[in-house]
Amino acid sequence: MAEAPAAELDAVLSGGAWDVAERYDCCPRPAGPARLRRNACYVVLAVLFNERDEVLLTQEAKPECRGKWYLPAGRMEPGETIVAAVRREVREETGLECEPLTLLALEERGPAWIRFVFLARPTGGTLKTLQDADAESLQATWWAGEPSALPLRAPDILPLLDLAARYRRSPSHPATLPQELPCALICLRLLVAFASDAGDLWVLLSTAGTPHLPVTACGTAASELHGGLRAPVLRLLRDCLPPAPPSPAALGLLGLQHRAGGANGADGVCFNVLLSVPAGGPGAGPPELHGPAFRWWRVEEEGLKGRIVQRLRAAAVVPVYS
Repeated sequence: MAEAPAAELDAVLSGGAWDVAERYDCCPRPAGPARLRRNACYVVLAVLFNERDEVLLTQEAKPECRGKWYLPAGRMEPGETIVAAVRREVREETGLECEPLTLLALEERGPAWIRFVFLARPTGGTLKTLQDADAESLQATWWAGEPSALPLRAPDILPLLDLAARYRRSPSHPATLPQELPCALICLRLLVAFASDAGDLWVLLSTAGTPHLPVTACGTAASELHGGLRAPVLRLLRDCLPPAPPSPAALGLLGLQHRAGGANGADGVCFNVLLSVPAGGPGAGPPELHGPAFRWWRVEEEGLKGRIVQRLRAAAVVPVYS
């Protein structure tokens, strides 16, 4: 185990954070820091239920969708943490205070638009009425019926409400909240696992410096946004796997890290991602790697192996929707 990043693996599997150290194993080209309102846009959205299982909805005040209903949502401000943004948007649009409980989903179109969807619970405040209408919203309500019966700003919240309801009944992943650790770019730390039919497990490591989980950065130029967060993952896998590498399973988040107001005004985020490389056939081992930049590390310690396999088999990760 000494040759593997034991502490890093433990932190990532626990939903914690690990220093990026501005060390990227795959980067489209030297890039400046991610900055909100310049080359990145983060949006927060919150799903809240009360003790009667009613959902909190807000009525829009913006001219283009005035009178329509939606979940509390809005853009993060520069220098703001993700959790602080959730609390602010809920307070401004509904009058209520809240506590985020877990990230439910990540929706993304690359750095140009990333939306963090949270399940949260109300902790106080006074529900906004029409007498309190302002530029943020007209009013808020606890809605017991089918949200689709209302004039909605957009139907994209309906699957998110279904996801939240399922999670409340049976949590599919551990509670996952952003960890405060700075990151200059938008990047992904990859826990790439290969499980054989015989029950053996390997994890992909970068050999640059101390062995570590690979980190790949996202470009923020307009020409690099196509493909979203999946593009840098596929780029790294193409760099280290055979010419026709097997397609990895869907991305899922084990955690994420962000600190507002980083060095040089950076608002980068590091997403800790779990994905698996499918077996090439019965009895096959992990795919052969190109060159010495990466290597497969066989996981021998049963406790660690069990934690990784459980996450893989149960898809116990925050889903990513592109």
